[in-house]
Amino acid sequence: MPLIKSISGIRGTIGGVKGKGLTPPDIIKFVTAYSQMVLENNKQPKVVVGRDGRMSGDIVNKLVTATLMSCGIDVIDLGLSTTPTVEMAVVMEKAQGGIILTASHNPKEWNALKLLNALGEFISDEEGKRLLSLAEEDFHYPFINELGKYSNKEGYEKFHIAEIMQMELVKKDFIKQKNFNVVVDAINSTGATAVPLLLKELGIKNFEVLNGEITGDFAHNPEPLEKHLVQISDWIKVNKADLGIVVDPDVDRLCFIDENGEMFGEEYTLVAIADYVLQHKKGPAVSNLSSSRALRDICNKHEVDYYASAVGEVNVVEKMKDKNAVIGGEGNGGIIVPELHYGRDALAGIALFMSHLAQKSTTISELKKSYPDYVMIKNKIQLTPEINIDVLLRNIEKEFSNANVNNEDGVKIDFENSWVHLRKSNTEPIIRIYAEGTSKEHCNDLVSLLMDKVNNMMHSS
Repeated sequence: MPLIKSISGIRGTIGGVKGKGLTPPDIIKFVTAYSQMVLENNKQPKVVVGRDGRMSGDIVNKLVTATLMSCGIDVIDLGLSTTPTVEMAVVMEKAQGGIILTASHNPKEWNALKLLNALGEFISDEEGKRLLSLAEEDFHYPFINELGKYSNKEGYEKFHIAEIMQMELVKKDFIKQKNFNVVVDAINSTGATAVPLLLKELGIKNFEVLNGEITGDFAHNPEPLEKHLVQISDWIKVNKADLGIVVDPDVDRLCFIDENGEMFGEEYTLVAIADYVLQHKKGPAVSNLSSSRALRDICNKHEVDYYASAVGEVNVVEKMKDKNAVIGGEGNGGIIVPELHYGRDALAGIALFMSHLAQKSTTISELKKSYPDYVMIKNKIQLTPEINIDVLLRNIEKEFSNANVNNEDGVKIDFENSWVHLRKSNTEPIIRIYAEGTSKEHCNDLVSLLMDKVNNMMHSS
């Protein structure tokens, strides 16, 4: 079973042998290392902890909070929460860090430690490498009078939503007037409480929640992809809803389904919200190298600069700060609104998207037609321990040495009307292969070509 250490945190499957999954010794080891970093510049630090609705969440929470306290750190436990809520709570509590217990879109057997700094943002790649080094060292735990204290502060979602409602571009009156009929897929996690709270604040009275019991026994694969969303799509068709809202288990990814039960497209979540924001606030926008070209086109329409970062929220945030972007995120449905905080936030995304849709006074399918029409194909190849991914990617780069190649994050090959991107996942033991162009056939051909090359290299090594 895998244990993955990356800029997306310490992520693994529950159970198995130490070092081969997210076992209790591994959790204690990495939380202790994180504690050492927090303690270096703070005499009496506090750390905020929150978790999604996973089946393993309560056990992992007990291990994490006990380890932090055993290291001399005070714990503020938010209990069941969302990733963006924990990020905002770190700042509000003037804490020195935060730990979110969630494996985001991964299936139920996974969990993870997402590690935050005092700004409520993910620790950097450099800090992550230092953490891995500290995890291998001995640590002197404090004695009885120096242990940390525990406090519980549930209900932070209400503060989070109140801050969203204060945003200038959130137009409650317009939304309320439209009397939208909405259905939400909460995937048996914390979106089941957070999203309804937000919808009520937005003045939406007519909504239904599917998979609304917080059991962590996900009703379907929790990654918000079309093949996993048959239930909500069928519900929309039968009940004639205006739109569907889908979040992942920790509510940092967001996608929409139109009134016909068709996917709006997770890539277009950021495109639509950026279009709305840039109409009212001029400034650069940022997405990652695996995100749709449509955002670049929207930036051209609004005569603002577009920038691409390496994949990973911390990389997008770094680029957004560097370029003073007014909107950004990732094509997987992750929206970052710096006015609120530097973190992917599905709740903020819902509020802005609904405001945009209400002001346009159109259907969601018509809104989609107003944007550049790109097709994206996403595939993956399973990795095995003996494969040297860096060598493999270098060989792919050599194969396309005559093309426009970017090696900032894996290998991205740009063509005039299309692109293909290969990179090692931060969250799973796989190579991701994404292609985008103006036709599905061309994208499929690109993906097939690259998959064949990768498979041939793997089998010949």
